[in-house]
Amino acid sequence: MAEAKTKSAPAKAAPSAKKAPAAKKPAVTAKAAAKKPAAKKPGAPKAAAKKSAVAGKWTPGPQERYNMVQVAAYYIAERNGFNGNPLEFWTAAEAQVVKMLSGK
Repeated sequence: MAEAKTKSAPAKAAPSAKKAPAAKKPAVTAKAAAKKPAAKKPGAPKAAAKKSAVAGKWTPGPQERYNMVQVAAYYIAERNGFNGNPLEFWTAAEAQVVKMLSGK
């Protein structure tokens, strides 16, 4: 068997001259900074800033709402000693969650 010879890449030579330090930019004064409008983030959709119809009001997603109804139905059933129709517990829990989320 013949052995393949491997060639190693030549080492990069160190730069012979050092680069000169970059010139410093003048500091921006507060007066000049106040004149410039604030830069907006590119690509940010305008709809993302508005999370719900009412500003500051949180609305749960479908999974969160389901979990809220599930927990409420459990506690309603527990109050009734787990005797009764589970569908009635569920519908009572849904009504309770809707009332709570609407703020009425």
